[in-house]
Amino acid sequence: YGGPWVLLVIRHGYLVREWFGVPAMPQTTYDLWSSTKSATGIAYGLLLDDSRHHRLPHDAQIDLDSKAYSFIREGYPLTDPRKAKITTRQLLTMTSGIPGESHGVVGLQVTPGGGEFEIALGRQRDRLGALAAKLYAPPGEGWDYSDAAFSHLSLIFKHVKGQEIGDVMKARVFRPIGIENSSWDLEGGGGNIGPHTNAHSGLHLIGRDFARLRYLLLHGGAWKGKQIEPKWWIDLATKSSQSLNPSYGYTFWVNTDGKLWPGVPKDAFAFMGYATNRCYVVPSLDLVVVRLGYGPVPIGPVEIPLTSIVGTVLK
Repeated sequence: YGGPWVLLVIRHGYLVREWFGVPAMPQTTYDLWSSTKSATGIAYGLLLDDSRHHRLPHDAQIDLDSKAYSFIREGYPLTDPRKAKITTRQLLTMTSGIPGESHGVVGLQVTPGGGEFEIALGRQRDRLGALAAKLYAPPGEGWDYSDAAFSHLSLIFKHVKGQEIGDVMKARVFRPIGIENSSWDLEGGGGNIGPHTNAHSGLHLIGRDFARLRYLLLHGGAWKGKQIEPKWWIDLATKSSQSLNPSYGYTFWVNTDGKLWPGVPKDAFAFMGYATNRCYVVPSLDLVVVRLGYGPVPIGPVEIPLTSIVGTVLK
């Protein structure tokens, strides 16, 4: 691919190799696109752990089985009565029943004057005419890759924590592990709901900093002897979360059944986004592989370097 890109490999904590596509440099920043979802997952690990330890404002309580709309006042009146049953777990695992890509709701493409959160809540059509008002299946009974569903997580986080996902991640994760050059897009506002952190896209990092984030997860959320991210959440989030799509955990793509990346150890997991933006972790091999770029759009070819790199390590 002719545009800027970077591919780097980290093994046993060392940067083994790093390749660039002109005009990229080590400090080139990339939009992670949907890899951002896994960063939102990290933020939810903090939120859920704060709830467990009574660290939330007003001793607010939230867990995986909490009813999502109990925290989303903007969602009422409900556009589908079944939405009342949607749980935090289902939003994090893409099983909420809120329409996504398989049902014509691709991203949150606003019309002039429209708002992303209004589209996510089913109150407005997107610019292609798609509407997320009605669930395509009862909560927990269908899997669909849904940015509309994922946007709910931004609203919940703000209402429960009293802070934005991006601000909490910068203070509690990025800075402690040395990520200084980051930005995270907001969505909404301008007379519409928001602005709030874009939970499903829009995190911008350089390749080496993206690798730092993955290295944190590789070591159970610990960094220089300090527990940054709760280990219990990493252990849960990086394995299959349900049977509808065993290759999806809690905001992470996973290889638990060995079918997503054949020949790669089953403990492998990844951030995965549009334009072949990827970061893979293989804990059993102490391996991190990052690929960021502005394309190509098809997602298949980027899996080949992962398989080749793992094959080289296993020789």
